[in-house]
Amino acid sequence: MRADRVFAYGAAAGLLGDLLLGDPRRGHPVAAFGRAAGAVERVLWRDHRGWGALHTVVCAGGATGLAALARHSVRRSRTASIALTAAATWAVVGGTSLGREARAIGDALAVGDVEVARERLPHLCGRDPQALDSDGIARAVVESVAENTSDAVVGALVWGAVGGVPGLVAFRAVNTLDAMVGHKSPKYRRYGWASARLDDVAGWPGARLTAVLAAVAGRDRRGAVRAWRTDAPKHPSPNAGPVEASFAGALGVRLGGTLSYGGRVEHRPVLNGAGRAVAVRDIERAVRLSRRVSWLALGASAAGALLWGRVTRHPAPRAVPTLPRALGLARPGGTPSALRNDGTQRWRTTS
Repeated sequence: MRADRVFAYGAAAGLLGDLLLGDPRRGHPVAAFGRAAGAVERVLWRDHRGWGALHTVVCAGGATGLAALARHSVRRSRTASIALTAAATWAVVGGTSLGREARAIGDALAVGDVEVARERLPHLCGRDPQALDSDGIARAVVESVAENTSDAVVGALVWGAVGGVPGLVAFRAVNTLDAMVGHKSPKYRRYGWASARLDDVAGWPGARLTAVLAAVAGRDRRGAVRAWRTDAPKHPSPNAGPVEASFAGALGVRLGGTLSYGGRVEHRPVLNGAGRAVAVRDIERAVRLSRRVSWLALGASAAGALLWGRVTRHPAPRAVPTLPRALGLARPGGTPSALRNDGTQRWRTTS
């Protein structure tokens, strides 16, 4: 079976598996990669960009290489290839767990239990929960759902369509490394530079597709496009900006503003300033929009892979006539073997 069809069938099965099963609480492959990357970091860490780049190459390159070997080992079996793609897709996407965490926080806020919501917020994003009230937590959740729709689902599907199982694994490895060392803390400002820049490059196509699909799937399409075009360039992140702006416009809410990370206060631009403030009920709306975007992304990625496979697939070579046949010298039942001295043809029959 062609690689484009393997990806289409396997990715659909993997995304369905994520919908039905979610992430395992123990033994998750991404968690195992994180532990391995942490072990590599303990050996390599220096306050230097070069050592950080080596860390990125070792971790992301190693994971991608193992994925390539796995794909090569099952290449002769259609069933095994689809199963491997499904397993890899299920392992790297996290849409169901994203929705569960967001809804758990929303449920706590809905009953007025802000402390429980604060306790659960670090499972979803890295903001300082103690600095946030109920509305601030709701806004943080909606922004995290928007950004992680791109990082945890759409971006992986895009690179899976491009590179199959190695593409899926490579994107998740790069994204995980960015979450681990790509932030601007004193320890990782230099060491995590390579991981952060590589994540920006890898996340670029998925972020734009997410923004487009949020506009398509949202209730206010014009608002999503307007917020994306107007406000996304103001955001410090080249990928989070389009995604959060498009979600803000699609939901009709206002995102951005002042936030706190690790004791560091940031004043980010307001996205979709014409929208209203985020309310607790908008968490559920954001989760539903994320789910629609994820399935649309599967369709777009699979269709793109199939179209690219059709464009690049070489047609069967046409028979090229031999010179005697082209000159009209060939006869049924034989092939020219030699010419007599007088120029007349002598034939060797093949029957």
